[in-house]
Amino acid sequence: MSAVPHAAVRALNRILIVRLGSMGDVIHTLPAATALRHAFPEATLGWVIEERWAELLCTLPTPRSGPRSPQRPLVDKIHIVNTKQWRSRLFHLQTWEQIGSAFSDLRAPKYEMAIDFQGAIRSALLARCSGTPLIYGFAQPRENAASMFYTRKVIARGTHIIEQNLSLTEAVLQRPLNVPDIQFPCHPAVENNCATNLEIPCGGNLVLINPGAGWGAKQWPPERYGQVAKELAQEGFLSFINFSPGEEQLAKTVETVSEGTARLFSGSLTQLIAFTRRARLFIGGDTGPMHLAAALRIPVVAIFGPTDPARNGPFGTRSIVLRSPASPTSHKRHARPDEGLLEITPEQVLKAARQLLRSPRA
Repeated sequence: MSAVPHAAVRALNRILIVRLGSMGDVIHTLPAATALRHAFPEATLGWVIEERWAELLCTLPTPRSGPRSPQRPLVDKIHIVNTKQWRSRLFHLQTWEQIGSAFSDLRAPKYEMAIDFQGAIRSALLARCSGTPLIYGFAQPRENAASMFYTRKVIARGTHIIEQNLSLTEAVLQRPLNVPDIQFPCHPAVENNCATNLEIPCGGNLVLINPGAGWGAKQWPPERYGQVAKELAQEGFLSFINFSPGEEQLAKTVETVSEGTARLFSGSLTQLIAFTRRARLFIGGDTGPMHLAAALRIPVVAIFGPTDPARNGPFGTRSIVLRSPASPTSHKRHARPDEGLLEITPEQVLKAARQLLRSPRA
């Protein structure tokens, strides 16, 4: 493990975090970023992130830079990029104007250190474009070429990705760290509205179901989620079906099979955070909303197929992971559900849900 001298680390006043997305990956980076904040409470902490995921750091319409607040509790500056849009419109003048403006914004704080938690060529390049002389990254990043941009290469330690990210911060601070509690942005009006709307229909018995899964191989059939919601309704629990754009049909199928006992929910990330805080239980696969629930210490029934729960499973909360031995570990984005995933029955999910619901929420 390579690291700068301890005295130099303590003198740092401006630090840049690079983790562009996606939802779960940003959440997995928050403990490491929080440890940095604890170590450098007065430092300017910046974060480069895709527009889509910025609400994980700052509620709207809160300014994206300035004094920290409950609406932006962790970072002082948020640097927005839209790399997917830039790539799709690379030959448009407006795209290059946007890139130039983003790079100028990134260089303005004169960061003394950047830490690339993503390990991709584009994230490493953004760290380099910040102008900082010191860039930390993993010795074996997701894309090997990314390591060419690092001045400090760290061998990742730990099994879970949260532990691995924390080991990168440990290299910066040169000391072991415990996993800290994290604080998500909190918008009082959204929180109050959510509490008011849920108090009467749920009475504290809210179950959040998330049938989407990023790609088909991780997706447990929506009909089975509907069966689970229907059974839980008979036991006094009200299920809400969270879905993202493009997942409307999945959600409708769950609602139909539940015979209307489950309700649809779709909103902004700020609303999802407020909603999840009030859940008694989360049921779903390896997705960003599952990792959000775990980070908020909501009990989780995790339904896993080809991805490895030891690396990507619910972390830091009471959970039961269901995974068939027939599921091979793979990140290939097959459209069809994993055969092992299909071996998991609604009865198994209900048994796990009841077990977690019997325990009082901490």
